[in-house]
Amino acid sequence: MSRAPLTKSRKFTEVQQRLSSEGAAIFVDREGKEALYVLSPYRIDYVHSYAEDSPFFLGLAEHRLRGSRCTGCAYVYGTPRGHCQFCGEPTEWVDLPLSGKVHSWTTCHFGSEAFLKETPYNLVLVEFEGVNSLLFSRLKDCGEKDIYVGMPVEARFAPEPKFSITDVWFVPATKK
Repeated sequence: MSRAPLTKSRKFTEVQQRLSSEGAAIFVDREGKEALYVLSPYRIDYVHSYAEDSPFFLGLAEHRLRGSRCTGCAYVYGTPRGHCQFCGEPTEWVDLPLSGKVHSWTTCHFGSEAFLKETPYNLVLVEFEGVNSLLFSRLKDCGEKDIYVGMPVEARFAPEPKFSITDVWFVPATKK
């Protein structure tokens, strides 16, 4: 089976177009040197263990937020950890409230492949009553201009969990 000769391109944008349509392209640089580019998609399965953080991710699947409380000084963490960063004692699992308020936020205008369809998107640090540290998460259903420090927010959970931090996000709290 013979293949038509590849067209030579001096613009890399043309090379990218040819890669997506033909799978290969030749780029000619300013000095006339040719370089063959070949599209080589690949997939990799990565096996990851959450180890001692497993209850946090299992909790998300049950629509629960889990944090850690130090067994020594009683400091409560919004994100799990096995030992206290202040006194070094082990921690125990505690349920966190499902509502809190915005401590700080940022709007991302670029993201990884997983978030490209949502760009721009908002990220918030959520503070909870009785919890000493913050939880970093996405804020949905809210425009950037509507976010403010102290804004009440509520947790929402993915209906089909992927056992990922993206299984939880926050939305503006509904008024009661």
